[in-house]
Amino acid sequence: MDTTANSDVQKAEELKLKANESFKANKFSQAIELYSQAIELNSSNAVYWANRAFAHTKLEEYGSAVQDATKAIEIDPRYSKGYYRRGAAYLAMGKFKEALKDFQQVKKICPNDPDATRKLKECEKAVQKIRFEEAISVGDAERCSVADSIDYHVIEVEPQYAGPRIDGEEITLDFVKAMLDEFKKQKCIHKRYAYQIVLKTLELLRSMPSLVDVDVPNGGHFTVCGDVHGQYFDLLNIFELNGLPSEENPYLFNGDFVDRGSFSVEVILTLFAFKCLYPKAMYLARGNHESKNMNKIYGFEGEVRSKLGEKFVELFAEVFCWLPLAHVINKKVFVVHGGLFSVDGVKLSDIRSIDRFCEPPEEGLMCELLWSDPQPQLGRGPSKRGVALSFGADVTKKFLQENNLDLIVRSHEVKDEGYEIEHDGKLITVFSAPNYCDQMGNKGAFIRFTAPEMKPDIITFSAVPHPDVKPMAYANNFLRMFQ
Repeated sequence: MDTTANSDVQKAEELKLKANESFKANKFSQAIELYSQAIELNSSNAVYWANRAFAHTKLEEYGSAVQDATKAIEIDPRYSKGYYRRGAAYLAMGKFKEALKDFQQVKKICPNDPDATRKLKECEKAVQKIRFEEAISVGDAERCSVADSIDYHVIEVEPQYAGPRIDGEEITLDFVKAMLDEFKKQKCIHKRYAYQIVLKTLELLRSMPSLVDVDVPNGGHFTVCGDVHGQYFDLLNIFELNGLPSEENPYLFNGDFVDRGSFSVEVILTLFAFKCLYPKAMYLARGNHESKNMNKIYGFEGEVRSKLGEKFVELFAEVFCWLPLAHVINKKVFVVHGGLFSVDGVKLSDIRSIDRFCEPPEEGLMCELLWSDPQPQLGRGPSKRGVALSFGADVTKKFLQENNLDLIVRSHEVKDEGYEIEHDGKLITVFSAPNYCDQMGNKGAFIRFTAPEMKPDIITFSAVPHPDVKPMAYANNFLRMFQ
């Protein structure tokens, strides 16, 4: 090996050590940059690729993680961590069968490793369960409505129940405030009232189009929030900073209400209760986490089962299918959870006509609305997540021009400051879950618009303390092994 090559190998190793320190400090983007520099100097070291894959996984960039882990395996087919990292990324994407193959390979390479044995057994159990569920499942078209089988009126409220009550059919502000306080004490409301809130919300959502037009009167304001991800106490802080939802203080929550955070039931019942109370002042959009596959993996399903029971698992899955996919505020601001499309020429009327009552498909307009991300390069590129695509400033500009819009607001990605302005100021990402998963150290943000100018006023905030219940507390034990 010549002196220059030797020097490059040495520098690459130093960069890897720095990257490892950044990773330990939860600075995953910085770690990726440093691992990338190490790879430029020495691309034949499988460890660098596998480590970068792990950092991508931490940022939920599972497509990139799979690519890097695959490269590590190509360099060294006996490197167990390459298979392990790829299996973990597949697992996070819900691709259990692909994950199983990789964990079987880890076990083959490390037959005496008790950790590998344990994880393989758990993965086998998860795959068996999924195969069983697939065998007994019916398609969206044939599925009977769970909601139609529920009559909350016949559910008795026991005399000893001391929590807030709904008298009759109307959900009142006094009830909602009492419910918020009950949730703060880590208590739940009676199932009768939970059913009443969810079923009333379903009735309201069923009547809405897939693309909702929002009108803000001159002098009025409107607040857009991004992902909340089950962080109930941070949601309360948003209301503390910006006021409770009301006819004079309307909100749009832009998807990913649940999963990850372990107070997702409290978050969703709060948002749904305000939707019932003020149907024209609480708007809710679907995110990629309002889906059965994500809820199974990231904790919401387990939390609902624990706090409310099995029937609610099916009910929430049905209600999520009726959530609108996008909003347009004052014919100027397009708000969507994920982003834009793999083809040009998509009109607002195309979005409005999407038949949304289904689990999110793996491709097409609905998938891309929920999953896509912006990229700094022009044009389109593969998604870091392994689903949908990344799109550049030219794609954003063309979509806005063709639909006579001024701005795109989207969520879907954690940002250090709680927001990021991209694409020549034409696209804003807003993320409202500060210190995401209790480890990212990011701020949260929300955006206030005032009519008629509709200029974005971005407010950032930090995380507040919450009871000692860890993120993903209700997720499958197996899935928590990889967090």
